[in-house]
Amino acid sequence: MYEIIEQLEEKRGNALLGGGQKRIDTQHAKGKLTARERIELLLDSGTFEEWDTFVEHRCTDFGMEQDHIPGDGVVTGYGTINGRLVFVFSQDFTVFGGSLSETHAEKICKVMDQAMNVGAPIIGLNDSGGARIQEGVASLGGYADVFQKNVMASGVIPQISMIMGPCAGGAVYSPAITDFIFMVKDSSYMFVTGPDVVKTVTHETVTAEELGGAITHSSKSGVSDLAFESDVDALVKLRRFVSYLPANNQEKPPVWPTDDPADREEMSLDTLIPSDPNKPYDMKELIIKVADEGDFFEIQPDYAGNLVIGFIRIEGSTVGVVANQPMVLAGCLDIDASKKGARFIRFCDAFNIPVLTFVDVPGFMPGTSQEYGGIIKHGAKLLYAYAECTVPKVTVITRKAYGGAYDVMSSKHLRGDVNFAWPTAEIAVMGPKGAVEIIFRKDIGDSEKIAAKEAEYREKFANPFIAGKRGFIDDVIMPHHTRKRVARSLAMLRDKDIENPWRKHGNIPL
Repeated sequence: MYEIIEQLEEKRGNALLGGGQKRIDTQHAKGKLTARERIELLLDSGTFEEWDTFVEHRCTDFGMEQDHIPGDGVVTGYGTINGRLVFVFSQDFTVFGGSLSETHAEKICKVMDQAMNVGAPIIGLNDSGGARIQEGVASLGGYADVFQKNVMASGVIPQISMIMGPCAGGAVYSPAITDFIFMVKDSSYMFVTGPDVVKTVTHETVTAEELGGAITHSSKSGVSDLAFESDVDALVKLRRFVSYLPANNQEKPPVWPTDDPADREEMSLDTLIPSDPNKPYDMKELIIKVADEGDFFEIQPDYAGNLVIGFIRIEGSTVGVVANQPMVLAGCLDIDASKKGARFIRFCDAFNIPVLTFVDVPGFMPGTSQEYGGIIKHGAKLLYAYAECTVPKVTVITRKAYGGAYDVMSSKHLRGDVNFAWPTAEIAVMGPKGAVEIIFRKDIGDSEKIAAKEAEYREKFANPFIAGKRGFIDDVIMPHHTRKRVARSLAMLRDKDIENPWRKHGNIPL
C-alpha cells in the first residue's frame, strides 16, 4: 500500500511540476503565470477539482515514447467563481509548448461534455504552440473534435476564451466560435498564419504583435473583446465578468444584492443633451448613471466606438446595453458597429439577458468603402438580431432616430416591448436640413424660404410626438426619470414569454 501511495505522490508531483522548474522559470520571466497558477487565481480558493491529472500521450514516433509528462500539457477540471460552478481548461506551455495532442484534446472535450451535462460555463485559458507535429493527423482530429463541441455548446452554455500566450493556425477557430475572446497585452497573439508565412506569401514584413497581438485584435479586427494589461489583471477582470452571466440557457441572469434604489433620479441627465443638435455628448455617462452603483462592464471598447455594448445591472439583475455613441462618427451605424451589436444581442437573447437600447442615430454610414464592404448585408445582421430577439427589450431614444437606423435600433416595429423617448428626441426619415433640400429642391436658392420650411419640418416631425400619436413610442419621459422607468419596465417584463415560429434555424445574412 505504501509503495502505491509513494508512486501516486511521485506522479502527482511530476504533474504539478509540468515541464519542470526551468521551464516554469522561463514562463515567469516572460511575465506569464503557469497553467495551474492561472486556475488558482481565477477560481475561488480551494475549490478546484482536477480531472485527468495522470493522462499521458500515446505517440511513439520521433522519440516521443521516451518523453511522458502526466497531464499532457493541459490542466482540466471544475471549481467555483463567486460560489458559482464553472468548468475550466488551462493549457500548459511548459509541457511540449502547450501543443495539442490527441489526448490533450480528449481532456478538453471531456470537461466540455460535463459542462454541457450540468449546465455550467466553460472557460478556456489558451497558451499553446498549436498542433503537436509529432502526432500528425491525430492532433488535427483532436482540434476538429474540440470545434464540434464548441458548436454544440454554442447558445447552451457560456463559452469564454482567454488567450494568454500563442494561439495560431487551426487553434484560433475554437476561440472564434466561443462567445467572448479576451487577450493579454504583449504576451498573447492569434493568427491563422504567422509572420514568416506572411512574408513568404505576400512579402509583407510584420511582427507577431502587429499581425495578431491583443491591441490589433481589440482595436482593428474586432476578434478580441478586451485586452488586459497582465495575466493577473485578466483573471481578476474575468472573475468580475462571469458574475454577469447565467450558468446556461435555461436560467435567468444572476441577481446580486444592491443598495441602489430603483427609483433613483439623476437630475444631471436633464442637461446631458446639448442645445446644438450637431454637438456630441458621451452616451456612456447615461449608461453609468442608469446602472446599479454606476457599474458598467464594457465589451469591445476600442473597436467600432460608434456603438457601445456591455453589461450593467438594474435592481441587481444583469442587463445587456446597446447604445449609439455620438462622440464617434456622430453615432452612425457602419459595418463594424452592426456586426459588433448583432453578435452581442444574439448572445443576450440566447442566455435570457434583457436588452436595453439607447438610441441617438443619424443613420447608416454613407460612402463607397461602406457600400463596397457590404453594409447592406452587415447592417441587416443588426436588424435580424433585434427582430429575432425574444428577451425583454426596452428602448430609450435620447435625440436623433433617423431613417432605417430608427427601425433597426430596437424600434416598436421590431417587437420592442417598451419604447421611450426623451423630449429632445427627433424621429423622422431624415434630418430637417436634408429633408427640406429634397422636398423643396427648386427653392434651394431662396435661403429665407428654405429656413422657414426647415423650421416647419422640425416643428412637425423632429419631435417624439408624431411617433407617440401612432403608438410607436409608449411614453415621452423626463431624462432624470430614465432609471426608474427602465427598472419598472424590466420588472414588468420579467416573465415575458414569446416564441418564434419553429424552424431548424434562421438564415442570418452572414
